Amino acid sequence: MEMFNLEGKVAIVTGSGKGIGKGMALGLADAGADLVIVARTEEDIQQTVLEIEAKGRRAIGISTDVKKKEEIEEMVAKAINHFGKVDILVNNAGMNIRTPALDVPEEEWETIIQTNLKSTFFASQAVGRHMVEQNSGSIINISSVAGRVALRTGAVYASTKAAMIQMTKTLALEWGSHNVRVNAIAPWYFRTPLTEKLLDNEAFYNEVISRTPLRRVGQIPELVGPAVFLASDASSYITGHTIFVDGGMSIYGF
Repeated sequence: MEMFNLEGKVAIVTGSGKGIGKGMALGLADAGADLVIVARTEEDIQQTVLEIEAKGRRAIGISTDVKKKEEIEEMVAKAINHFGKVDILVNNAGMNIRTPALDVPEEEWETIIQTNLKSTFFASQAVGRHMVEQNSGSIINISSVAGRVALRTGAVYASTKAAMIQMTKTLALEWGSHNVRVNAIAPWYFRTPLTEKLLDNEAFYNEVISRTPLRRVGQIPELVGPAVFLASDASSYITGHTIFVDGGMSIYGF
């Protein structure tokens, strides 16, 4: 359908060298977008760029430490200089360290906060300036069910993901009059290189499944549809919302 078509659009996806970020970047390319691939590992970046170019779309890769505001601003400036604009930003870069709250050291707190929350805000700020000026744009923040539902470990991670949901609402309110939409996607467990070992643990997997009405974990392509929807004109009257892509898990927390 034409309303889902992203041809002529330029998207930045952070943390897109592998896993969920890469999957969403490839999905946006399939919908017609050109891509700016942002990650730290050059080999991962270039592999993703090659796969996007194989689809007939344009792509560039920019190695960026998203914990550093100056590198985020340099990345956005390079993207705009190369493509002339940015229409879509997916704030996907993130990480978790599963330390019990009583044992979390300050440096771990800082690393998680900077990677998840600081990067989302300052990437949104840098791209938001451009989108406000061009009077259009869609920002998609990748939160988590942990931002809404309490889980046993990961208090710092959960705090960042809850803050991202609230940030999404606030930025949507601030920038809505400039036709800039800000929404979020909140996944539950998806099989990725980062979760593979956890999900291969039978006891852990069974616990996850027991809390998931659809009785399975997600597959990365199942996040592409929501990302394309929120990036496209199909969601042109939706802003400030979080879509929970979780197999029904968060039903229990509402």
